[in-house]
Amino acid sequence: MRIFLTLLASILTAAAEPAPLRVGMDLSYPPFETIGADGQPTGVSVELAQALATNLERPLVIENIPFTGLIPALKSGKIDVIISSMTASPERAKAVVFSDPYLTTGLAALVPTASTAKGLDDLDQPGRAVVVRQGTTGEVFARAKLQNARVLTLDKESACVLEVTQGKADAFIYDQMSVFQNAKRNPQTTRALLDPLQTESWAIALRPGNNNLLAQVNAFLAKFRTSGGFDRLSEKYLAEEKSAFAAQDIPFVF
Repeated sequence: MRIFLTLLASILTAAAEPAPLRVGMDLSYPPFETIGADGQPTGVSVELAQALATNLERPLVIENIPFTGLIPALKSGKIDVIISSMTASPERAKAVVFSDPYLTTGLAALVPTASTAKGLDDLDQPGRAVVVRQGTTGEVFARAKLQNARVLTLDKESACVLEVTQGKADAFIYDQMSVFQNAKRNPQTTRALLDPLQTESWAIALRPGNNNLLAQVNAFLAKFRTSGGFDRLSEKYLAEEKSAFAAQDIPFVF
């Protein structure tokens, strides 16, 4: 009887423990999702995932997955949600369900310092090359909008930036904040065209049919916003970007 009661208590305890919230993100995109000096995940998306898991009263497990593998991992059930600076695009919405948007941003262009380009029309010229990161909305945008320039697709952000710094590409189309940071890191060779080529929204991605979790995520985002959570994250991680965008009269993200 004692063995039976012990086994029953173990089963009941295990049943009472909530399942972990498995969040997929590509930890190669600071300051949103990256690995800190201590070897642990850190950044805006990481703190957002931690707050969501706390709100749901579930332990958090972060799965570091290359960006192009995130949606397949979600569809296969390896992860429960994607929180990885993912644009809620119509194409992706065919495979996943998106939460309410939590951030508004846009596509921008990193160009060589000596470039005279001011916008898309200047970039879309015969003989010019525009580099994009594979699987991003920058790639989708470039292939749809650029009729004359050559579009080059690479897997890594750093490789795309290198094409511009070495003068092999006339522009790198990516999100505004990354373009800003890359121009700051390479002031001698690049400059940023921050006026958005296309406005976008980031959201949390879930599997279709998971309506209960979707409702919980949306309720959390609304509460996190009204409680000042996004303001705190922007001040902690994005204060410089916020100031720079304001100086150019460009709307900020949150």
